[in-house]
Amino acid sequence: MVSQQSVASGSEQPRRLRVEDVIVVKKSVLRRAIAGTVVGNLMEWYDVGVYGYLAVTIGHVFLSNAADSVQRLFSLGVFAVTFIARPLGGVLLGSLGDRLGRQRVLAFTLLAMSTATFLIGVLPDFAQVGGWAPLALVVLKLVQGFSTGGEYAGATTLITEYAPDKHRGFYSSLLDVGSYLGFALGAVVVSIMQINVADSIMNNWGWRVPFILALPLAIVAVYFRNRVDDTPIYLQGQRAAADSGDAIARPSVAGEGSESATAAPKSGFSVLFHGYWRQLLIGFTLVATGNTLGYTLTSYMPTYLTTTLHYDTAHGNLVTIPVLVLLAGLIPVMGALSDRFGRKTILLSGALLGAIVVVPAFLLMMTGSLVETFFGLLLLSIPMSCLVANIASTLPALFPTSVRYSGMGISYNFAATLFAGTAPLIMESLVTVSGNALAPAFWIIFTSAAGVVAALCLKESARKPMLGAMPTVSTEAEARQLVATQDSNPDLDVAALWKEAASDRKILAGGADSAPGDRLVNGKI
Repeated sequence: MVSQQSVASGSEQPRRLRVEDVIVVKKSVLRRAIAGTVVGNLMEWYDVGVYGYLAVTIGHVFLSNAADSVQRLFSLGVFAVTFIARPLGGVLLGSLGDRLGRQRVLAFTLLAMSTATFLIGVLPDFAQVGGWAPLALVVLKLVQGFSTGGEYAGATTLITEYAPDKHRGFYSSLLDVGSYLGFALGAVVVSIMQINVADSIMNNWGWRVPFILALPLAIVAVYFRNRVDDTPIYLQGQRAAADSGDAIARPSVAGEGSESATAAPKSGFSVLFHGYWRQLLIGFTLVATGNTLGYTLTSYMPTYLTTTLHYDTAHGNLVTIPVLVLLAGLIPVMGALSDRFGRKTILLSGALLGAIVVVPAFLLMMTGSLVETFFGLLLLSIPMSCLVANIASTLPALFPTSVRYSGMGISYNFAATLFAGTAPLIMESLVTVSGNALAPAFWIIFTSAAGVVAALCLKESARKPMLGAMPTVSTEAEARQLVATQDSNPDLDVAALWKEAASDRKILAGGADSAPGDRLVNGKI
């Protein structure tokens, strides 16, 4: 349970932090929140992974009268279509998540994604209904994209708001462990089918099985997700807005550090684009960098290894599975390192490494040896882990509580649409047009260089409270120690803390008066 109260200090000057100001999240509650988000995210990305590993088959089934190259481009194009709906999902579901709560929206995204995946598994193919088959596939992929637009943004927002400040990088990175284990699970299911079922059966009905399995898997995921309550930071903000007389108020200030309310409330999007456009741009670029590498490894490699490097389908899929498992183990290590050395250091290292190692990695894959291909993929996974592990903790920290879900949804999903979702299609097109199997490496170098610039512009957020929120710890003892050392703690600026909290309260309360010294809430779980 969350016990909360709002008490004004009566002082216009920022006062000292008290023990009752600090949010304490018990480890048992944190574990439940992690389980709910990780299992749900695993389910979401299982759905995405299954399509990636069956892309060649999908092209054959849903456009059977076209040439092989057209079928491949069609299947990858449909994959890219998914990302067209992601910005819309990020905008609408992000706004709802900021107003109605993170947990409700996340329950919807999971059900929508798994239902669409199941329906893909029972769609009639081109031989049965002609052009209606690819059209129906596109519609269902758009539904998937819409739900995914709210899924990752909401899951990262929820987990970062639950996590203790000094371990936020580690706990947030566990979300992406679920993502890549989901990809690996999709690869395992598809590979088992490909090894044990004849090609004729796979092309007839076997390809449907991994999609249909999404429904029973989703039931398990929904169970775990429904055990998670909304975050103490979100409930803190809602109570502050209620105490100001407007529990579901519209934002009314133009960004970080604003001291006064405007005459009329502004929308959350106005707050974001006027007050946080730099943060949106930094987040956009970091996501473009990390996800270009990520989708190269998870969604494009099965196609690249099979069609460009001429591996048989089963081996092309199987060689990526151990890399995904190792990557899942490496991600929390990078998250923990960012807690120690800072997000900026690890993200900058990942972007630099991405530009440096990509050509050697592709050259290793081009030798034709499974062992060397494995090491080439593993080489790509190192910079990717630096980037992906820390996007989940970095992006939500760029925005205050009142617009965090929206800010995360916009920056993440627009970048995913323009760069991540199109990465397989762009890379396959580069290979097709140039005839050079090394062409995808140069696209990765370009996006990695942009990531270097974004990381250099990033303001460090490791070990610090989230914008607009009180410090978060996991025990009462930590809360007392934090208060006792507040004057010497380099990660705690009490004056800035109250200023950001007052600004966020104004956003939530539609411009209601609040002094920088107001104590917003006492939040304990």
